[in-house]
Amino acid sequence: MAAEQQTSSEYISHHLTNWTYGYLPGEGWKVAYTAEEAGQMGFNAIHLDSMLWSIGLGILFCAIFWMVAKKVTSGVPSKTQAAVELIVEFVDNNVRDSYSGTSKLIAPLALTIFVWIFLMNLMDLLPIDFIPSLAGQIGAAMGHDPHHVFFKIVPTTDPNITLGMSFSVFLLILFYSIKEKGVGGFVGELTLHPFSAKNPILQIILIPINFILEAVTLIAKPVSLGLRLFGNMYAGELIFILIALMPFWIQWALSVPWAIFHILIITLQAFVFMMLTIVYLSLASSTEH
Repeated sequence: MAAEQQTSSEYISHHLTNWTYGYLPGEGWKVAYTAEEAGQMGFNAIHLDSMLWSIGLGILFCAIFWMVAKKVTSGVPSKTQAAVELIVEFVDNNVRDSYSGTSKLIAPLALTIFVWIFLMNLMDLLPIDFIPSLAGQIGAAMGHDPHHVFFKIVPTTDPNITLGMSFSVFLLILFYSIKEKGVGGFVGELTLHPFSAKNPILQIILIPINFILEAVTLIAKPVSLGLRLFGNMYAGELIFILIALMPFWIQWALSVPWAIFHILIITLQAFVFMMLTIVYLSLASSTEH
């Protein structure tokens, strides 16, 4: 979708709108034709492009690591095997340094989170118009207006994806908290800290205050985890879109340095999500209190 075929606001809106399928009041289940229709669908909708890319990249991650594991050699490794071993060792070292428990799930989980998020973030380095233009051409060939063919390719710019992952981590936090501390220990952690008193009556009075403080802290973990990733990637995507609106000679002067800097951002965001997951699960497994 060329920027000059649309106004700036239309161009930005088009690139930030997902390919949405859902229930539209009065019209039933359909693919949204405009951003307004997508908004009206509310929670009765699914972002097809986000699901397609996230699941596809997850399958790609599994396929690459499976092929490397199948052909692994103790001799001189291939470049792919060396890269995979470097990633695995990097994640394993961080788990050993940050996780105090004994669960065998944490290291594979951390590896999956890091590589999967990195691959999803990496899509942000593709030319901003390439895939949407290709989707528009396919839509035009099928008789659709290309201006109403939406196709985002960076799943982590969709809060549904980032919050979905973070709330999955939240469920693991609850699971490990109850597993390691028991139901009573988990409830006690929420109601007897941070304020405590030796007087039973005063302690009972403090329970609601403790619960409110601890509940907010507990819920803030997945929300901040998902919104942090979404916010950083959405901002990066928006900057690429704004650069694409500029004259051609300015685009190259700005997009290349920003893309190089963005490599650091996409890697750092995957690392931060992984590390916070490890730390949160380590805290959930801790029985010090």
